[in-house]
Amino acid sequence: MKPFGANQWRGSGISRVLRAVFYSTEALRSSYSPPPPPPGIDNLFQRISRCGDPKISLIPVLNQWLEQGRDINQPELRRIIKQLRRYRRFSQALQVLLLGVSVFVFMLSSPTLMGKSQKPLWVLEWMGGEMNYDLSSGDLAVQLDLVSKVRGLDQAEEYFNRIPDSLRVDKLHGVLLNCYAEKKSLEKAEETFRKMKELGFIKSSLSYNVMLGLYSRVGKHEKLKVLIQEMEENGIKCDQYTFNIRLNAYAVIYDIEGMEKLLKEMEDDPQVTVDFHAYFVGAKGYLKAGLSEKAFIMLRRSEQLINSSTQKKIHYEHLLTLYAAAGKKDEVYRIWNLYKNMGKLFNSGYLSVLSALVKLEDIDGAEKIYYEWESWKTIFDNRIANLLTSAYCKSGRLEKAYVFVERLINKGHKLDASVWQCLANQCCMDGQMEKAVETMKKAVLGANEPNLKLNLSTLATCLEHLKKEGDVETAHEILGLLRERDYFSNDIHNRLVKFINSNEDVGALKAMEGDNQEVEDDHDVDGKTNE
Repeated sequence: MKPFGANQWRGSGISRVLRAVFYSTEALRSSYSPPPPPPGIDNLFQRISRCGDPKISLIPVLNQWLEQGRDINQPELRRIIKQLRRYRRFSQALQVLLLGVSVFVFMLSSPTLMGKSQKPLWVLEWMGGEMNYDLSSGDLAVQLDLVSKVRGLDQAEEYFNRIPDSLRVDKLHGVLLNCYAEKKSLEKAEETFRKMKELGFIKSSLSYNVMLGLYSRVGKHEKLKVLIQEMEENGIKCDQYTFNIRLNAYAVIYDIEGMEKLLKEMEDDPQVTVDFHAYFVGAKGYLKAGLSEKAFIMLRRSEQLINSSTQKKIHYEHLLTLYAAAGKKDEVYRIWNLYKNMGKLFNSGYLSVLSALVKLEDIDGAEKIYYEWESWKTIFDNRIANLLTSAYCKSGRLEKAYVFVERLINKGHKLDASVWQCLANQCCMDGQMEKAVETMKKAVLGANEPNLKLNLSTLATCLEHLKKEGDVETAHEILGLLRERDYFSNDIHNRLVKFINSNEDVGALKAMEGDNQEVEDDHDVDGKTNE
């Protein structure tokens, strides 16, 4: 097999690969169908952008594009992947990347990246021979990063180990180091860093910054100081990222004096560029220490340093979050108006402003902006709808939350399990157990969604209610749905069945102990992330 080369891509060939590789996956068996192409200019990036929710599979979109006889070239795919990564749509970026990759040779002897049901091994080998995708070290670095983010360190390590030695350059080692740092795998990160020094790969502050950030996040502040000293001894200058990491380390441990001293050092050094992030980190530090007015001053300074048009929107989204944390509602609306005046609006901006207003308990304002978003006829995003649903619940407007959800359903939107989980949680808190059970069943139906963890306390309360009421049939129905989705181990499932059938009062939550599921509340509904 010849995994690297430079042959021109052929649309029909890629389409055959795509069908062979992805038609057996759960992604294609989902009910999602791509929205119709927009009028006017039609390109692949536009179609992908219109998918909105990062949890939606792009495979149907890619397949539709190829079946229409459209070609795809390497620069276009690289641009699309870059944009998806920028907006943290990592799973989708990996799906696009796999369309044109022929180097996943390691998958010939390991589980595939896209799902257990796939059997594309011969296809990947064929891809290497027919398509000969030309991969640079930059392409490999992007792939390694995405594999780690989407499928975890084990597969990232296996992928790295399968890359030929001649291509395993400093950039690839740097990405592997970053993968370990992101997952807070301290020992492996330190070993990789040591190896990079032995190979002579560390010639700038970049890898030092990765380790400094890791030490800061895991609370190893004594190692942070040692590493700074090592940089000085090796003649490696601190850059603005190094300073920002150090600032953040001070902020994390509430060392306001140290943070202020370092910030002044940066301001006094003509070789250091004090940027948006420095003052933004300073603002976070002051907020952690409860110094809201000082945080406000830092935020205004950071705002004055936004000078890149390409970064303005992202910086405004960050400012919305911190102005809300500082309790400055007027500033939230001011920044939002600046954001809106910049032209095209993105769902990420609406997520930021809605999160900010919900934090400020301005539910009426959040509601108004939600319907403004809806009126723009943008692509529906479950995360935005979930934010308002959660806000209604937490503000004691449960009935309004149900009316809102019913309206979404009537408009043809497919809701994810998080919204039902949120409603079920609040029903339990309000003692409306019949509604809680009914809604929890809907949440359980979506329990196989990526990254979803049910609120086990709510689930336990529902099961205990059903047992008390003698509704064993419904309890078994819920447990059966969970078992079908492999949500619980056999042992936990059997314990819950025993709990339902017996007169013992051990408690459903007690019966779940020992499983690897984490008890979570409904706060994830408020999150903006995810992929």
